[in-house]
Amino acid sequence: MVRVLARERDRAVRLPARLVTALAEAQGEGLQAWREARTTKRFERFQPALEALLALRREQADAQGHDGERYDALLEGFEPGMRVKRLTPVLTALRDSLIPMVAALGEQKRAFPTFLSGRTYDTGQQWQFTMRLLKAVGFDLESGRQDVSIHPFTNSVHAQDVRLTTRLDPTWPPAALFGTLHEAGHGLYEQGFSPEHHRTPLASVPSMGLHESQSRLWENLVGRGRAFWVSHFPALKESFPEALADVDLDGFHAGINHVVPSLIRVEADEVTYNLHIALRYELELAMLRDELPVSELPSAWNERMRRYLGITPPDDTQGVLQDIHWAWGELGYFPTYSLGNLYAASLYAAANRALPSLEADLARGDTSSLLGWLRANLHSHGFRLPAEERVRAITGEGLTDRDFLQYLRAKYGALYGIKL
Repeated sequence: MVRVLARERDRAVRLPARLVTALAEAQGEGLQAWREARTTKRFERFQPALEALLALRREQADAQGHDGERYDALLEGFEPGMRVKRLTPVLTALRDSLIPMVAALGEQKRAFPTFLSGRTYDTGQQWQFTMRLLKAVGFDLESGRQDVSIHPFTNSVHAQDVRLTTRLDPTWPPAALFGTLHEAGHGLYEQGFSPEHHRTPLASVPSMGLHESQSRLWENLVGRGRAFWVSHFPALKESFPEALADVDLDGFHAGINHVVPSLIRVEADEVTYNLHIALRYELELAMLRDELPVSELPSAWNERMRRYLGITPPDDTQGVLQDIHWAWGELGYFPTYSLGNLYAASLYAAANRALPSLEADLARGDTSSLLGWLRANLHSHGFRLPAEERVRAITGEGLTDRDFLQYLRAKYGALYGIKL
């Protein structure tokens, strides 16, 4: 507990009041400039604001201290203990494995699932089904609740007051289904802290990447898995008898795992998603190192989109301006999304080794064995260890892309009938 408090205090007191004020003002100006740039689809409107934010983030990194890599100081705010020299080789290897995988799946030219194109799904029924999903995965509705918002999020006041939101779209039910499962993963973590740690710094998550591992685990490894829908698809079909009249379990499973490169990160499937993160990480690192002028950011973005995903944004709004993170100079956050995916796969592989009947349990609609395992091995420990140390204590190994790539190759090789 003392270690956690000392770390937070040390990082805070190193920042002079002048810099804190300047950052707050620059973030407000950056957000306004970003909104205007998105409206006009012209990055040039945002460029001066981003340059100012970058200068301040460099000053912040120097004030907080680093060993020659400014990005480390910013990454520390989201992923304590992680460093560029540890992170870059893993994300680079992951990128280089995913690019040919995406190309191979694209060569199959699978049609977009018809049940996700132009059909209407009553939002009231969607809401009822998301509440069913929350109960199914073990989210405690006596100690939390779910509401509706434009973009799903989780807000934890206390382990006994965890609030989630989901999004309802009448023509895109995955927004509700997987938005709820994603936020439920975050919420389950928050509800799982040991009571003895409540109201102390130990009742917190070691890193944003580890927090994201839980949302990704429930959204993708469980929620996009066939076993989970063996028990839940019949009820889904009853909820939407017309829209799903011609869809069976296997068709539904294939549809929710359709792979296609997309311009927008938040719309990306689990095969292409980490390429979006690799692009952003590489550009952030280059800008902070003064290796990439901000004026060249749009062209560098588009070049990587072509190289990694084979597509080019038609304008800056669908390209370099799509995320809000840079509007307030939030460098160092994007890698936590990929760390979440990698940690999730490693944890799920370990859970399957410890629980040989896990897939059969899920097919029966029973998630209690998985949740119990996560509670005992991860949630209840809070911030007693840094993220990678906690993962190593659970799985026997730290950060690796092996489990994630094995998962993708097995799952999508079977779905697409090819060897990956």
